[in-house]
Amino acid sequence: MKTQNLKSITQKASAPIATVCMRSIISILALVVIMAMPALAQIKITKHMENTTTTSKVKTFNLGASSEYANILISQGYSVNGTIYISGQYSHDTTDAVTGVGDFEAQVRQTLKNIDRVLAGFNVTKSNIADMIIYLTNPPEQSAPLVPLLQEYMGTHRPAATVIGVTGLWYPEQLIEIRVVAHTN
Repeated sequence: MKTQNLKSITQKASAPIATVCMRSIISILALVVIMAMPALAQIKITKHMENTTTTSKVKTFNLGASSEYANILISQGYSVNGTIYISGQYSHDTTDAVTGVGDFEAQVRQTLKNIDRVLAGFNVTKSNIADMIIYLTNPPEQSAPLVPLLQEYMGTHRPAATVIGVTGLWYPEQLIEIRVVAHTN
């Protein structure tokens, strides 16, 4: 009989404890949301004429290419808290047309120029590049000519890098695409 009474008391006591714990968790979550609201309010986006969008913590940049893909769906560059994320760049002009079709070296050079243009939109240079992801459509043939072009471009700066072979890129004429992460300091 004592065991039954003890079980009954324990079961009755655990229900209020669970309720108190749940209420505490909800209160903590509500407090976190309330504390984050001023930061969220700062992410109000304002357009500028140079195709740059800025907030107190976020800045985006577009190259001014005319296609919907280049200007509406994505930003060419996105900076938050000192880190710049640059969308995959490829060999294109300001109308978003692929340039250097069939010429790997020409495509690499134009791709690197486009990276420089996006970096300049954030007032930094290639020396601020921290990481590169390079997509090649034919790594066995393209790796050897790529290395001296990257060495020429980077000089003595050595960011982290990954080269990935792919079966295709956004445009069939593309031979290379490079995604970059950089920093502002």
